[in-house]
Amino acid sequence: MNATPAPQVWPTLRARDARALIDFYVSAFGFTETVVYAGEDGVVHHAELAWPPGGGIMLGQEREDDSGRHWALAPGTFGGYAVTRDAAHTDEIFARAVAAGAKPVAEPYDTDYGSHDCTLLDPEGNHWQFGTYPGHPVTS
Repeated sequence: MNATPAPQVWPTLRARDARALIDFYVSAFGFTETVVYAGEDGVVHHAELAWPPGGGIMLGQEREDDSGRHWALAPGTFGGYAVTRDAAHTDEIFARAVAAGAKPVAEPYDTDYGSHDCTLLDPEGNHWQFGTYPGHPVTS
């Protein structure tokens, strides 16, 4: 069986201000807010955002009690690649994200393996790359 994997991204990350980062990912990158579980104090314990072509991200707010958790990540230490629909979508995400405050690392460019990519830092310093490369076909 030869099939290119469906576009998807399912990383997890921690945020200093999860609500603000969720809002940024929705407005700047184009994620869709799926669910947010917050405590009575408004601290986001778990959130899921869907990536329209497939997959998504999970995140929660950094908390003082994170030291004993099995998945305590420092904010700003994430890096991920999200597959876009086409080159125009990559360019659109780049322009929208920069206008929303993302720091450009690499403006949209073409790779030698046929992808059209861009690289950005979100407001908390996480690295994001968006591009058209869906992954190499899987052979069984």
